Amino acid sequence: MGNKHSCCSYSTPTPPRKVRGNRASLDAGIGRMPAEESIGNLQHISEREIEDWEEDPSVHPKAGTLFLERSKYSMENGLSRKKSQNHITDLRSSGLKKSSSCSTIYLDDSTVSQPNLKNTVKCVSLAIYYLIRSRASERWLEIFDEKRHPLTRDGVPDDYDEHNPEHRQIYKFIRTLFNSAQLTAECAIITLVYLERLLTYADVDIMPGNWKRIVLGAILLASKVWDDQAVWNVDYCQILKDITVEDMNELERQFLEMLQFNINVPSSVYAKYYFDLRSLAEANDLAFPGEPLSKERAQKLEAMSRVCEDRVTAEAMKNGVKKWSSLDNVNTLGTVAPRRSVAILS
Repeated sequence: MGNKHSCCSYSTPTPPRKVRGNRASLDAGIGRMPAEESIGNLQHISEREIEDWEEDPSVHPKAGTLFLERSKYSMENGLSRKKSQNHITDLRSSGLKKSSSCSTIYLDDSTVSQPNLKNTVKCVSLAIYYLIRSRASERWLEIFDEKRHPLTRDGVPDDYDEHNPEHRQIYKFIRTLFNSAQLTAECAIITLVYLERLLTYADVDIMPGNWKRIVLGAILLASKVWDDQAVWNVDYCQILKDITVEDMNELERQFLEMLQFNINVPSSVYAKYYFDLRSLAEANDLAFPGEPLSKERAQKLEAMSRVCEDRVTAEAMKNGVKKWSSLDNVNTLGTVAPRRSVAILS
């Protein structure tokens, strides 16, 4: 990972992959094309494809995400969060919905290419809340056990694995890591992808006794894959002062092995998780607030629109496609003139 504290230099055999539903492990060579060959001990990507890869939400763009399925199950069975325990009132409207007018235009501050950090972290925390709340099993591994690998010297209480964490507790833990390490909103989405990929590949589930270390491992890996200047393992030890570098290294190594070193996230999968997070937010009254369109941002949007239009025009002319004038850019004299409009911005 470009990090002397990273554990990606380890060379270990790829474990057999497990899928949901306790299905049997699949051979490594399934899906391999006759003309493709492995080089040395490095597997070809086709050797890690499986027949039912459409069932894996972290790989296939059309497969439903685990957190959205479990949130629907929770709501149908009355396990959704109580209104009185909702701490996200700052994202809710105060009863009046802001609407655009002639003088002020409200835009959603979060987009798939530039998601809002605070809102995205809250949505990811909510997704993890439902993954824990509606877990399908009680399977876990020792490396994620907070009793054996505590994150603080105080350890955990005896009933640490009996009570589901609240959304606020999950959000506070993730927010602390993201603020301290200065991670981006995109990294939060990748974190959720890796977390669900772990649950699918390793045949484990996220529970009250292991959720912190699973989330920590996913954040650690996502930050190294996504950010050009990744946070070192020793830097996380400065945030979580009671954890050791050796523990972080082992957590990273085993997390990678359970993912079968598959850290690729297609853009289509990334977009699916982003929009599913927005669907989850809407279902839980976690609205993305609109921000007033400022003059500076309007100028940037206009410049971006002009660049895209010029690119499309140049591509059309290159391909011999004639661009016809429309009624919008023809003046009263019959000549073509660029369309201009004046907007009054507050």
